[in-house]
Amino acid sequence: MLPTLIIFGRYPVPGKVKTRLAGALGPAGAAELQRLLTERTIHVALQARRKTAFRIEVHGDGGTPDKWRRWLKRFPLVFRPQAEGDLGQRIRRAMETAWKQNRGPVVLAGTDAADLGPEQIVAAFRGLASAPVVLGPSTDGGYFLVGLAGPADIFSQIAWSTSEVLAQTTARLKKLGLSHILLAPATDVDTPDVARTMLPALAGRPYVSVVIPALNEEAVIEGAIESALCPDTEIIVADGGSRDRTAALALSRGAKVVSCPPGRAGQMNLAAAGARGQVLVFLHADTRLPPNFVQEVFEALMDPEVILGSFSFRTDLGGRVMGIIEKAANMRSKLGLPYGDQAFFLRRADFFRLGRFPEVGLAEDLLLARRAGAAGRLVHLEAAAVTSGRRWQTAGPGKTTLVNFLVAGACLAGVHPDRLAGLR
Repeated sequence: MLPTLIIFGRYPVPGKVKTRLAGALGPAGAAELQRLLTERTIHVALQARRKTAFRIEVHGDGGTPDKWRRWLKRFPLVFRPQAEGDLGQRIRRAMETAWKQNRGPVVLAGTDAADLGPEQIVAAFRGLASAPVVLGPSTDGGYFLVGLAGPADIFSQIAWSTSEVLAQTTARLKKLGLSHILLAPATDVDTPDVARTMLPALAGRPYVSVVIPALNEEAVIEGAIESALCPDTEIIVADGGSRDRTAALALSRGAKVVSCPPGRAGQMNLAAAGARGQVLVFLHADTRLPPNFVQEVFEALMDPEVILGSFSFRTDLGGRVMGIIEKAANMRSKLGLPYGDQAFFLRRADFFRLGRFPEVGLAEDLLLARRAGAAGRLVHLEAAAVTSGRRWQTAGPGKTTLVNFLVAGACLAGVHPDRLAGLR
């Protein structure tokens, strides 16, 4: 008869979780907060389990079981989807299932309390030895934790998501003749002010920094910036000394412009050093990101094993020949050799851990991808980043494709990229 701790959480999806915080954090920033709070709660539970024995289950709302297991694969716990119904019905069914399987006390904790500590979980289980009910009150009038020694219908007729939840629950306990213990209160992170106070590193920080290296790209820079604009991004144009209107147009579109010595790898590295986002997206000036790219990036990085991702390759040219070229490029990418015009993305911390882009004359993208592949998992997304077909139109699709494969093959064979500069 082993006690059970149930962690009740929601799968992080930008725009679907912590929506009251989206104005302060951005939709993806709010989803990132949900992810961090959930993982923190699990870590706290594992710390508490060192002091008292109990099983840990995570009951998830939203997402699929496969997505939850992919996200939480590194934690030793059981996952179950939440039942249907309002919050009270879902809590009651989760606890009833635990009682049927283990016949021991059950504690259920939410994931919103950033100041939840292992001592509160331990106190909850110990409290159930002397009282049938334990409640952990939150400062907003609800509770972050509830523990029951055995089945009891205490979740009916409660106005969930209001400031009356705790008062109505304690009144129901009195009506049922059930005594209870109150733990030390905790604060739910559910308003912008609380988020800024308790998690200042997230507040005011974009989820994504889009870095665009550019040199005399006035014809295309506005389109690249336009494709990257959204509440979750900052856009940094790393200008390598343009003599046209590239910098002025970028500024007029709301991008930050960083002046750099020419050289795409060095430009991207310099801009990334000053980026504030948790995730970096490297976008060529003649490429357009897909709609909802932030949501695509967020979901890909929910897998902790993914270290670098890229979008599918497509050009703005039509025709049978280009269609074949695009299919071949995407096959290459799926085999672990994406090119930079597919808009690489990775966590900022991983970018610097990998040593940044090698500052070579070309193929810096392939070299970074090879480093990343040795350190973690690469992911190829089906959503396409659309690249201008100007290079294929100028040199011809056959020659351009041949040069691309020659460069890739030579780099894989160990030829230094600077010796290949004459190929382009």
